[in-house]
Amino acid sequence: MKVLVVFAHPEPRSFCAAMKDRAVAFFSARGHDVLISDLYAMGFDAVAKAEDFAYRRDPDYLVYALEQRHAFETGTLAPDIRAEVDKLLAADVLLLVFPLWWFSVPAILKGWFDRVFLSGPFYGGRRFYDRGGLAGKRAACLITAGSRAHMLREGGIHGPLELVLRHLLQGTLGYVGFTVLPPFVAWHVPYVDEATRADYLCALERYLEEFDRLAPLPLPSLADFDELMRPRGARAETSGSDATR
Repeated sequence: MKVLVVFAHPEPRSFCAAMKDRAVAFFSARGHDVLISDLYAMGFDAVAKAEDFAYRRDPDYLVYALEQRHAFETGTLAPDIRAEVDKLLAADVLLLVFPLWWFSVPAILKGWFDRVFLSGPFYGGRRFYDRGGLAGKRAACLITAGSRAHMLREGGIHGPLELVLRHLLQGTLGYVGFTVLPPFVAWHVPYVDEATRADYLCALERYLEEFDRLAPLPLPSLADFDELMRPRGARAETSGSDATR
């Protein structure tokens, strides 16, 4: 199995880095091929821009998604983008390791999605969710959080973590076809003692041992929707003239 670990934390001595190292060691010890994209260490450029395309389909007006398609088809992707795309296409599993910032991912990781998740080979038209270009691959998030666990649960002040991260779990990973596994979270990390951190690493080990048996998060299937993306069996929408409204 090939595992791509994308790490997005600016401090190499962070507990987030310790989680990344534990995951890499776990899969490597079991004979899997592990690649690491350490975005901060790489100096990954998070800004999607016109300069990403040396040969533009339309030099006068930038539609980033269309230029992604053109660059992929013509083999003219920027080298840093091409390298990450090749890693993703080769991987069976994507692990994202990051701190929870503002209910989301660090900007450098968001920029990685923007530049690397290509329109065309990864998604487009009706190729999304279970028909997305990365269908058949699995993705999981290993997260450090400053919040306590009860704050991101049903009835908690912030609501369930899966709802807070829906934009990532469904709208990004699920959208391009990944089977998305439940995230692993180390809670309240800046404020806990070393013993608790050690317990978190042991819990991460147990999570990884169950990796192949984890039930994926529920995501839409296009088979349940018609050609207009309405739920099958739903009544067709009707519209009257302005005079009847």
